[in-house]
Amino acid sequence: MTETSSTRPADSEAQAPGRSRLRRLMRFIPLVAPVLLWAVPCWVLLHAGQHWPFPVALVGTVLFVLGLIGMPLAMTRGHGRRQRDRAAIIGDALLGASWVLFTWSVLLGVLLRLALTVAGVGGSQDRARIVTWAVLGVTAVLLAWGYAEARRVPRVRRLDVRLPRLGPGLDGVRVALITDTHYGPLDRTRWSERVCETVNTLEADLVCHTGDIADGTAERRRAQAVPLGTVRATRARVYVTGNHEYYSEAQGWVDLMDELGWEPLRNRHLLLERGGDTLVVAGVDDVTAESSGLAGHRAHLAGALDGADPDLPVLLLAHQPKFVDRAAAAGIDLQLSGHTHGGQIWPFHHLVGIDQPALAGLSHHGARTLLYTSRGTGFWGPPFRVFAPSEITLLVLRSPHPATAP
Repeated sequence: MTETSSTRPADSEAQAPGRSRLRRLMRFIPLVAPVLLWAVPCWVLLHAGQHWPFPVALVGTVLFVLGLIGMPLAMTRGHGRRQRDRAAIIGDALLGASWVLFTWSVLLGVLLRLALTVAGVGGSQDRARIVTWAVLGVTAVLLAWGYAEARRVPRVRRLDVRLPRLGPGLDGVRVALITDTHYGPLDRTRWSERVCETVNTLEADLVCHTGDIADGTAERRRAQAVPLGTVRATRARVYVTGNHEYYSEAQGWVDLMDELGWEPLRNRHLLLERGGDTLVVAGVDDVTAESSGLAGHRAHLAGALDGADPDLPVLLLAHQPKFVDRAAAAGIDLQLSGHTHGGQIWPFHHLVGIDQPALAGLSHHGARTLLYTSRGTGFWGPPFRVFAPSEITLLVLRSPHPATAP
């Protein structure tokens, strides 16, 4: 492997007026969302014709009010300046539970009640109570399943990726991708060890981590991240920053990954050579890096490719899928990203789609650029994954003209 580096200013990117208005509107979501998340289920489950006995309605309403007050308080205490892990765990769990409860209160509150009415099942009170028990049952099952999915070692997703410019000597190069490990308030040291053990079974030539290692500083989450030092690759282990690094002293994470034997590709590239052919492996800082105020941190694709032969195929690591617009304009062959978590808790993926051009999997952009978006290896915040399983990815790069055995 050889490497080159450069640090040139990043090009500014114009934002569409429509997206700018949408982002201004989204600023109000943190104020309105908690009220909706708790008020809607409270109404659907307790006050939409069920006529529960007064003590039941009172206790249920009090619980919803406590959730409405307690969730933002716990999250503020857990993720604010105090960084109290126990409070963060409580706040995150309440957020995930309220989202699932809200979703199915809306869906079953409308669809199931309509179906029961059309079918002529019982009176209005019976139908309302059936909806309540159905919502509570579905929510309980999904939260239990979602928790198990979030805490398990991810399944390995394997796929071949054909790159037209890849030389025959590089046919079959194995690229393992992990991302969005999000080591955080819940201690997942053992989980981290098992993830790294799984990665090592893949016998990858190149192992990539595309950012969002943790929620918290490198000093605070070091124990959970240290197992990354045991990851093996025949050629290189490479890493780029995600947006969450810039919430928690990003340079500390860059330094720790370097200490653990990973190559932080901060707007630079390496060359992977095999069988007489060469692949450029480049990486850029996250798109939020420049606004973080950290000196020298920015997403700078031109710097990452400086000195690289333009005729060589390029594998680019960029945390957020939306960087693919710049990648496609530069003729990148394959971009690897994370960030979306595949939505993490259905149907949150609809909101993710507002900000990102891809949710998960392989997609085509521009004349030749492929983008692979991982659903992520860990989870952020709520310890649940509902209809958005985590993954460890093994991509086998394929040349259109593989070398023939003698």
